[in-house]
Formats: sequence, C-alpha cells, structure tokens
Amino acid sequence: MLRGPTTCLRRRVSLAVALSAALVLIAPVAANANVALTRILVDDFTNPASQHKTIVEPDTFSFGSTIVAAAQVGRIFDGGAADIGFATSTNNGTSWTSERLPGITKYAGGTYDRVSDPAVAYDAKHNVWLISSLALVETANGPSGRAVLTSRSSDGVHWSNPVNTAVAKRGEDLDKNWIVCDNTSTSPFYGSCYTQFDDFGHGNALRMSYSRDGGLTWTASRVPRAGVIGGQPVVQPNGNVVVPLDSASESQLGYTVSTNGGVRFGSAFVITAITAANDPGNIRSGPLPSAEIAGDGTIYVVWEDCRFRAACYTNDLVYVTSTNGTTWSAVQRIPIDSTTSTVDHFIPGVAVDKATSGANVHVGVTYYFYPDVNCTLSTCQLSVGYISSANGGASWSGATQLAGPMSMRWIADTSQGRMVGDYISTSFGGDGLAHPAFVVANAPTGSSTDCPLATPNCDQALYSPAAGLPATGGGAVATDPVLFTGSAGNGQSAFRRR
Repeated sequence: MLRGPTTCLRRRVSLAVALSAALVLIAPVAANANVALTRILVDDFTNPASQHKTIVEPDTFSFGSTIVAAAQVGRIFDGGAADIGFATSTNNGTSWTSERLPGITKYAGGTYDRVSDPAVAYDAKHNVWLISSLALVETANGPSGRAVLTSRSSDGVHWSNPVNTAVAKRGEDLDKNWIVCDNTSTSPFYGSCYTQFDDFGHGNALRMSYSRDGGLTWTASRVPRAGVIGGQPVVQPNGNVVVPLDSASESQLGYTVSTNGGVRFGSAFVITAITAANDPGNIRSGPLPSAEIAGDGTIYVVWEDCRFRAACYTNDLVYVTSTNGTTWSAVQRIPIDSTTSTVDHFIPGVAVDKATSGANVHVGVTYYFYPDVNCTLSTCQLSVGYISSANGGASWSGATQLAGPMSMRWIADTSQGRMVGDYISTSFGGDGLAHPAFVVANAPTGSSTDCPLATPNCDQALYSPAAGLPATGGGAVATDPVLFTGSAGNGQSAFRRR
C-alpha cells in the first residue's frame, strides 16, 4: 500500500500490421495546424474490428539525432488496437520512416488478438531500441492482458518479433506498462532496463521487471503491495530507479524507489493527493502522470489538476520535482493562462532536455485543451498546446497552439469515451529542440461526420511539428494559492483503460 494520508495507487489505457513490408516516408502536411506539422504515422488497416483510419496514444523517446515514436494503430472500440505502429526519424525530425511492429497480433504474423500501451526506450550500452506493449486476448468478458512484450531494434527502423517481459499466470490480467533504461555510463547499473506494469486481476497490483541484456530476458522485481493504474519509471545518474505512480483510485500521486538495480523496490509513499475534475466532451482522459528527468537527475512529474481553481471547475497542468526521488516539491501550477480562465487542460506529455541541468533545465510540455470547459460532445473544440521553460520551471513562455480546433465527433470512440490517448509524448532531440508527437483528427471522409459511423474512414493520424520547438522560456510565473482541497471528480477510476 502507499504510505501516507490514505492508501493505494491505479488506472488503464489501450492500443492498437499488415501494410506493405516497405518502409513509408511521411511527408509534411498542414492538418489543422497553427504551426507546420508533419504527419508521421497513419492507419492503413482494413480489418473490420477496428475504426479506420485511427491512431491513438503515442509515446516517444530520443537519443542523439534519432527519435522513435510508437502508437496504437486501428483502434478497437472496447480495448486495444490492430497493432502498434512506429515512426522513426534519424535526423531530429526532418524526415520520418513508419511501419508496424511484426509478430504481435494476428494482423501482423503474431498470435494475439489485439495490442495496447506502447512505450519507447533506448539502451545505450547494448545499442538497442525497445518498444514495450501489452498483448491482449479476447474473452467473454472483453479483452484481457495476457503478456507484456518487448520489441527490439538496433536502428529504430527494423524490428524483431517481440520477447516476453511477463506472461499472465492464472487469474492475472496485465495492464499499463512503461519502460526505461539506465543510460548513464558511470552508473553501477548502466545498461539495465526496467518495465513497470500492473495486474488488474489482483487489484491493480504493482509489478516491475528488469533486464541486463538489452531486453532479451527479464526478471521480476520484488515490489511493495500497492494498487496502481500507471507508473512512469525514470533512472537517476546514480542508478536509482524512481517510479512516480498514479493510485488505483486516481486520487493520489506516489512513488517507489529501487537502489539496487531493480532487484527490490521500497515501500510506495504518497507525494500528494490528486484533485482532477472530469473533463467534458465525452473525452477519455484522467490524471495519469507524465514524468521525465534532467541531466542532473532532477525529476519532473506533470498531471492535470483543479486545486488552483475555485470549486474545482476546470483543470490546470501542475507538477512536482525531486532531486533525489524521495523528497518532493510542493505542487506548482504551469501558468498557461489565468486561474479565472474557462480553459480546460489535460493529457500532458512533458519533455526535459537531458543535456541541461540546474537552473538552466529546459522543459517542454505538450497538452490538449478546450478553450471553454462549459461544452459538450457536440460543442467542445479540442486543440493541442505547447509551453516551455528555460529555467527549470521558475518561469514559463506563453502558450503556443499547435493544432486544432477539432470536433469531438471526428475522434475515435471507445467504451470509455472519445480517444486521442490516455497519454501523449514530447522528447528533446539532439538538436536541443522539443519534438512532440500527438494525435490530430480531421473531418472523416465519407457519409458521416462522426468518426465511428464514417464510411469508409475516419481521419485521425499522428503528427509532429515539421521543425522542433525551442524551450524559449519567458516571464510567466504562477504564485496562485490552492483554492480547492475537497474530493474532485475522478469518476473514471473504476474503469479499465486499455
């Protein structure tokens, strides 16, 4: 259990081969953008189970001039997708190559019915790119998490069939995986990789596994008893593995730490309560944390929260920091706009430039927002924003709108609402610029303006800015008092979120 004012930690996500074996180069397009965007991944499946063309839930990782993005391809209404797709740039986002991961689902030469939850890492010691995913099988009660998989590549473009990170035993139902590697050459555990996931079949019990051979084989870690819905492990320069965790009730942010290379993790402790309002427009969202680490080991964790708004009427993006993984700052608001605005902010993807440290840490946050929280499925206008800091969050730039507005009816539907992803991602490249990957929807093609009813296709793809975004920083500072301390509307916590 989490040690603190209350207990527990939990939550869920979902994902989505076929296509030609040839690699596809995606060209720049406009796609409702207020900055030039490049469409980097599309859904070319035609299987009847999926909504087409739909991409949801991207993650990214960068090392040197290479950026790898992964996302669900061909979203299925009640969970998972037809496959995981990837888009890789070897020149800091100037051009991209895309395809689908082989050997996972029945649509791509594998045996599983569906796949979900992509997360990307790079192991510098073994020179291998890794994509973690959640393999699903169809049951009478819906899709079930049968295995956490790891796909491997030496160049980010050519991928092997996956290896097993963990396989569900009797009564287990695996979920919400995330992956990271120790890339500090002076760390005692340099070249170790770590995967976090949970077991929904046993109260969303926290699970961790570690690998010492570039993701070829995995060993289960000893972990505390904690119910979690999503964790994002990061590795500090000294080799400590810190895992920020979202509680099973989505009401607490917590953490656990390993100091021995993932063999054992200590007790799970509470950082702070989470107070997040339910986002309108029937969008699938929630306060899943996004975590990154600076070159000096400072950890940044960002999520949506309403504590700085009177009566918790809309969400800001907020964050905490830690230099050691055990002592955490007070919750701070990212000053995208004033606390009297009607804007609703959610689904953040934070990036921290690992080449920066101390008072000069560069931070970039990409996120979705509604200009007016007082909206419905028919009236909400979804957009994508970006904000940055060049001094570790002491002050922030003005916000930049990257894409939108989008009608919610253009977006893929799920059993838990319209979906762009339970998470999105931003990574700083070797050029010192932020390279977000996010989903943009345009009006569907065919007979309907509603994505699930479109004949033949939706138009929901993965995009990245055609040029990287600088961490310019600026003079915006948030010194607002906490105005709400009650129970917020985290009503989605009981839902499964594949």
